[in-house]
Amino acid sequence: MSQEITLARPYARAAFAIARDRGELAGWSQALALSARVAADPRVAPLLGHPSLADAEAVELLAPGAATAGQRDFLALLAANGRLPLLPEIAGLYEDLRAAAENVVRATVTSAAELSEGELATIRAALERRFGSAVEVERAVDPALIGGAVISAGDVVIDGSLRGKLARLQSALGA
Repeated sequence: MSQEITLARPYARAAFAIARDRGELAGWSQALALSARVAADPRVAPLLGHPSLADAEAVELLAPGAATAGQRDFLALLAANGRLPLLPEIAGLYEDLRAAAENVVRATVTSAAELSEGELATIRAALERRFGSAVEVERAVDPALIGGAVISAGDVVIDGSLRGKLARLQSALGA
């Protein structure tokens, strides 16, 4: 996976630079996200490297209907360089660059059960105080956590789950 990230990084930076210069950050986010979902589809992924699929056909397959000429040109560049399978990584790196430029921290809150809007708002407010910037929160549910939540924001992971507490207790007891 690290090789894919390394290969995707310059393309994500290029897409971000184009979008920023044109004032189209949100539009590029949507276009890249859609193209990435299509490229990651198990029915489409094997086609992307197939020699019988022309670059123009690949662009038509992956480009959203409302894609701008710049977005289509970007997909054509990826196709010409054999990098279309990297679209999920490119889209993720692009979102990281966009979040940094807009001073937004992206966090994932994984809880044992679905969180209410009030609980999510409390977590968001606490994260905004901690990071000193706006926070976009994505939710996930993992019943294996037993209780509590795990919050992941960039390099910061806050494990407040019951499973994590039991693991730390077990470790402390030397079992």
